[in-house]
Amino acid sequence: MILPQFYVDDIIRNAIKEDINYIDVSTVFVIPETQQGTARFISKADGVLCGLEIAMRVFQLLDDTFGYEAYFKDGDEVKKGDLIAVFKGKTACLLQGERTALNLLQHLSGIATATLACVKAVEGTKASIAETRKTLPGLRALQKYAVTCGGGRNHRYNLSDAAMLKDNHIDAGGGITKTVALLRQKLGHTVKIEVETRNMDEVREAVEAGADIIMLDNMSNDEMREACAFIDGRAVTEASGNVTLATIHEVAQTGVDIISLGALTHSVKAFDISMRIDK
Repeated sequence: MILPQFYVDDIIRNAIKEDINYIDVSTVFVIPETQQGTARFISKADGVLCGLEIAMRVFQLLDDTFGYEAYFKDGDEVKKGDLIAVFKGKTACLLQGERTALNLLQHLSGIATATLACVKAVEGTKASIAETRKTLPGLRALQKYAVTCGGGRNHRYNLSDAAMLKDNHIDAGGGITKTVALLRQKLGHTVKIEVETRNMDEVREAVEAGADIIMLDNMSNDEMREACAFIDGRAVTEASGNVTLATIHEVAQTGVDIISLGALTHSVKAFDISMRIDK
């Protein structure tokens, strides 16, 4: 996993506190504190695994006796029925961490699986797949990590990474030319400028203004094809808005460099994984 452990641990601790609160009444009155148990994660669908180390870390933070053996790693494709991992520890801690571990593992694997489907759909074109900032509060870094496990690339992490002039910035700031010029005066030389465009007139203005990246927002395939031909490598092109798995290949064939999809993070279906504790 590429994310720093302290960052991941903070997310996990908050999730555990939210779930356990101050006592797990289903467990502490039933399971002896010293009882040890064995459990396993089993895939119940075909897809891409992501978040296994994160799920294991949930149990590690609850139980210093916890140990596990993994048979897959993040980014691996798994099939229905595959044994993903076997792990051992205090039975009470396995039960207390189950929901938090599965919530994270299933959600991140769902993102990775959806991303890979999009990546496969644009094979044979130059387009890359990326997510957006439409992420769940507190989970952005994990969700973006999941996109990379599915073969996608990351868009900016936050508002400091790059300057993106969306329609409201442009309308409130006095137009593309004026807002890009103002940014050029203030920005450091390492920060790129992306401009969201809605039609060919705005595309032409963005190119003239010197935008580094031009987003083609909610344009038809014919409009995007015309825009890519006009831009002709003078800026990176990004297609965004209402792209689905069913339409993504045709979008990629317009010649865009990047296709960004908010659905990869804000409305993805959880990947079905079960946890079973041995009797």
